[in-house]
Amino acid sequence: MLVDYSLKMPKNVFAGENALEQLETLIPQNVKKVAIFTDKGILSVGLVDRVAEMLDKRQLSYCILSEIPAEPSCQQAQDVVDIFKKTESNFIIAVGGGSVMDVAKLASVLATDVYTVKDLLIDPLIATKQVPSLMIPTTAGTGSEATPNSIVGVPEKGLKVGIVNPEMIADYVILDARLIKNLPIKIAAATGVDAMCHAIECFTSNKRNPFSNTFALEAFDLIFNNIIEACTNPEALEAKSKMLLGSFYAGVAITASGTTGIHALSYPLGGKYHIAHGVSNAILLMPVMRFNEPVIKPYFAQAYDRVVRDRETNLSIEEKSEYILNELGRIVKVLDIPTSLKEFNVPIEDLDDLVEAGMQVERLLVNNMRKITAEDARAIYKEVL
Repeated sequence: MLVDYSLKMPKNVFAGENALEQLETLIPQNVKKVAIFTDKGILSVGLVDRVAEMLDKRQLSYCILSEIPAEPSCQQAQDVVDIFKKTESNFIIAVGGGSVMDVAKLASVLATDVYTVKDLLIDPLIATKQVPSLMIPTTAGTGSEATPNSIVGVPEKGLKVGIVNPEMIADYVILDARLIKNLPIKIAAATGVDAMCHAIECFTSNKRNPFSNTFALEAFDLIFNNIIEACTNPEALEAKSKMLLGSFYAGVAITASGTTGIHALSYPLGGKYHIAHGVSNAILLMPVMRFNEPVIKPYFAQAYDRVVRDRETNLSIEEKSEYILNELGRIVKVLDIPTSLKEFNVPIEDLDDLVEAGMQVERLLVNNMRKITAEDARAIYKEVL
């Protein structure tokens, strides 16, 4: 049976040593004013300085929008978009992590007053690209630079919700390892595990297909074999560069496939308790993958054959699958990422609310190869409480 599948990705991607230097020449000649989206932390450590210098060299007017919070709510994203609209900029550059890029992508389709962020929660496909965008990630990562997704919190639902529209895919992407060289290990580890989840979830998704498998497996290889070195060694630029590429590839895999139960059940943790997205994914990584393993063993075995160096060739599918599962847990442990909700003071009394909120994320739950029922979700959450 012939099954349709598709692939969407940014039009122009620049990666490698000194990739940032491409910025000066890639901005179209008709650009009159640039809006730089970033946050206060990125601004304070000087990562926007080189971007500003190149814009000055081109004699381009620009403004800097740095009031973007981590894990923004729907209203916080709208507030930034409203400020952006007043600048009358006709080109967007996002320098930052997932939250910065997600808000910048929303701004790229919300330059008019026809619809708002809240409208896109109801019908994301009403939006069309209004302003071209360039994404420069400073983490490796969320993969937001490659995806048509923007994640915002909806406090009244205790959830984070994904707004998905191909119009939000960036026009340009720059992947330069120098921008993640001094990333604090906690942020590098959490975002790196997020990217690793993207890769392995897309590879084991109900929507997996030849396009997504190609990018997901390459992403998993790059991340699996470089994440520890990239996170723990500030000088490991080659490993960091591979992490950036792996994160981007995992983002591309999302556009062709989709994440699964880990992301579905993590959204309430970010929406209600404001736990960093990568950390909530790391907490749920092992419980969800252990739950899924009975039906995804062949794919774990395939991943083993691709990513494990100096591997034993006579292992059974079960042994290969167990190896990959154990290594996922080891990576989280070595990087010292939390594996339970205890330190976030999530009370057991909230279990019912967590289950109810998690089961609302049907967009991702349907991708999970082993169906997750409310009772399954309860058991998974209870394991990490």
